[in-house]
Amino acid sequence: MTILKILASMYITLLGPIIAGIINSVWCKSKCLKKIQIPMDGGKNFVDGKRIFGENKTWKGFLGYIVFNMICMILCGILCNVTQIEECNMFYNNLDNNVINNLLIGFLLGLAYGLFELPNSFLKRRLGIVPGKSISGIAKAFFVFLDQADSVFGCALVVCLFTPMTVGLYFAYVVVGAVTHIIINMLL
Repeated sequence: MTILKILASMYITLLGPIIAGIINSVWCKSKCLKKIQIPMDGGKNFVDGKRIFGENKTWKGFLGYIVFNMICMILCGILCNVTQIEECNMFYNNLDNNVINNLLIGFLLGLAYGLFELPNSFLKRRLGIVPGKSISGIAKAFFVFLDQADSVFGCALVVCLFTPMTVGLYFAYVVVGAVTHIIINMLL
């Protein structure tokens, strides 16, 4: 398989989470369901006296990742079927493209997306980095990449659950996903 075909397959496979992430960003900034826009850490501090995750990791965002990924995966399944590109979506190598499977994939992608962001937030709170901000110096590049790659680590792991892949392909997913995330953030 050529590099362009692999790259196209990666984008087709993770189109749902890419779109769901954009929708969730808008959703989190909206005034809808403000009641669930509460921090996942409940405002609690860790033993070091610093917040566990911070203000930006909310139940509204976490649940949004799950719901929007489920919806987007159903829509991507329909798109793959209509355009006859199912063979390009790695989820459909071992699964049928149907609503139940797409709901399951979407649920797992949303869960992974949200959960894999938490360790990064935890680490940044330990280092005293303000939520939604970065640091300066040489560590900035690392944290800019990590901020964009954390959720992709989880999404790529979900792909691995359904389609065996090499370690190299897994990390290619992470790098391509992180770069895509950075570009989308710059455009938005």
